[in-house]
This record gives sequence, C-alpha cells and structure tokens, in this order.
Amino acid sequence: MRILLDECVPARLRRFLSGHSVSSVPRCGWAGIKNGELLELAQQDFDVLLTVDRKLSEEQRLTRFSIAVLLVRSRSNRLQDIHPLLPNILAAVEQATAGTLTVVGP
Repeated sequence: MRILLDECVPARLRRFLSGHSVSSVPRCGWAGIKNGELLELAQQDFDVLLTVDRKLSEEQRLTRFSIAVLLVRSRSNRLQDIHPLLPNILAAVEQATAGTLTVVGP
C-alpha cells in the first residue's frame, strides 16, 4: 500500500511500516494545506492517509475521495504513544477501503 503520513503524525513512524511505500505530508511539500485539498492531492498518489486529526472525518465527506483514511487514536501524537498500536495499524492498512474512515485505538 502507498501510505501518506499526515503532518501531525511523526515521520519516524515510517520505519515501522515496512513493506509499504510511505511518505509524509511535509515530504510531499503539502504542509499547511487544508484537509479537503490535501485529500484531493493525496488520492492521486496514495491509498491510505494515516492521521491523528479527529476532526478530519467531521469536516470532509470521505466518500468523495478515492483514498482510505486511517485515524489513530492514542494518548498523544508522540511515537511512544502510537507505537503500541502498530499491529492494529498494520492490520487496518491491509483492509483499508477507499472513501472510508477506519479508527484504530481506544
């Protein structure tokens, strides 16, 4: 899968997503872009947007986009808080469906 890490997700998470093609919003030059425009751009090159932004699904009608959104709910967006969820994140990535939101975490 081609995974895009939102700018609020630590870029170091990339090394734990082996077997996937992973980039980040800043690396693509898209830092600061609003969610709707980001989804428009991301759907052209990625299968999954991995984010911790809980408002994204409330602000956007995800069925309009050909990209899956994976929302990670952890205590914070720090790698040490996200890392324990990696098995669930990897499983969710494998089953991700375009135009849907999948929530991982409590």
